[in-house]
Amino acid sequence: MELLFLSLLLLTILFLAFSVHFFTLKYKRINGAHLPPGRLGWPVIGESVEFFSMGRKGSPEKFITDRMNKYSTEIFKTSLLGEYFIAFCGPIGNKFLFSNENKLVASWWPRSVEKIFPSSLQTSTIEESKKLRKLLPGFLKPEALQQYLGIMDLTTRRHLETNWTNKEVVMVYPLVKSYTFSLACRLFISIEDPDHVATFAKYFHVLATGIISMAINFPGTPFNSGIKAAEIIREALLKIIKKRKKDLLENMISPTQDILSHMLTMTNESGQFMKEMDIADKILGLLIGGHDTTSSVITSTMKYLAELPKVYDEVLKEQREIAASKEPGELLNWEDIKKMKYSWNVACEVMRLVPPLQGAFREALIDFTYAGFSIPKGWKIYWSGSSTHKNPKYFPDPEQFDPSRFEGTGPAPYTYVPFGGGPRMCPGKEYARLEILVFMHHVVNMFKWEKIIPDEKMIFNPIPEPAKGLPVRLKPNH
Repeated sequence: MELLFLSLLLLTILFLAFSVHFFTLKYKRINGAHLPPGRLGWPVIGESVEFFSMGRKGSPEKFITDRMNKYSTEIFKTSLLGEYFIAFCGPIGNKFLFSNENKLVASWWPRSVEKIFPSSLQTSTIEESKKLRKLLPGFLKPEALQQYLGIMDLTTRRHLETNWTNKEVVMVYPLVKSYTFSLACRLFISIEDPDHVATFAKYFHVLATGIISMAINFPGTPFNSGIKAAEIIREALLKIIKKRKKDLLENMISPTQDILSHMLTMTNESGQFMKEMDIADKILGLLIGGHDTTSSVITSTMKYLAELPKVYDEVLKEQREIAASKEPGELLNWEDIKKMKYSWNVACEVMRLVPPLQGAFREALIDFTYAGFSIPKGWKIYWSGSSTHKNPKYFPDPEQFDPSRFEGTGPAPYTYVPFGGGPRMCPGKEYARLEILVFMHHVVNMFKWEKIIPDEKMIFNPIPEPAKGLPVRLKPNH
């Protein structure tokens, strides 16, 4: 007992010493500055507990809106993840951040991400961002995605026929995650073997949990498990990369086969190829980003289509007209996607109400002022769609599901931001749009469904997901 007491006492002293050190260093940057209103909460912890707990309760926007109502509709200060933060609110705040990317602010990642992706952080986040965005457009712009539309169509049909057909009840969220991950593996690194994909998926789940956890690296913690999972995935990817390099040298495959081949054949201004470990990290990041958010949107869409029969009927009408124009076995093409206007409005309204990402982090590169307040260099910045997506000023009757909001010119600029904006707008936006619409086309043509748990909540961890996996009862659509 005495040893336990001494250990606890030592940990308490260390925590207090670290807290004093942390706040002393931070205060040097804010003493005398005219900071935005708000509160910083507890030492080190700040307001992190409330920030994450509101997400798990299903109302992450409450953290933002409560402080907007209390302090300012434009800007407030808080402390999250052991860092001082300034939250920018509203369309003017969104426009300011998006238009000053890499000038006044730059992307910032929590320490947990830095530990899991160490090789990609040997250079600045600005440089890494530029590198990745130079690599992606060749594969993720609309013109390039047209060649992958047939693969998406076939993969979707195969998934629904194998995992949904002749089933009375299915768990939507895990099945959709399996589908989007399989498709990402197929399109990004040309892996199709189900066993290989399933092994990858198991470790990716552990990795994703580790990324959003506290950066406590002790055996048994989610963060520690996430680091180990990342190492296992990285080793597997390195084996794939080495084999792909050999196949490319022997002209066995095309350099434009997928994103991996493109990364292996691309050189920088000095004629140097990317390092294998950097490629592994970037592929790892793309596989995470290429399935988590779209899984959430597709699942939320199925939830609303089950709850809103009139909306479901309109989507079905549009998709049946497209299906009726096709020959038996004919795959979807780009013209078919352009006809899915109402279906995409539905998906947009889903992302307004349940954005796949609540917001994103930035860091102040220099001291600057905004809305009359000082933003110190090094402080972290948070922007959130919650400040506009459910604001009646920009979306009347915001809790009402209304796809017509996106007809014509759509919402006012910078009020609808599920994909961010400016130089850092999500490069996978068109990829996500295709994946969502192809899935909607086939699932409504094949099935009608009803929720088994009528009042099932959506929780945000931090990506929104149904608390019980969204079990539904299927009925074949004839």
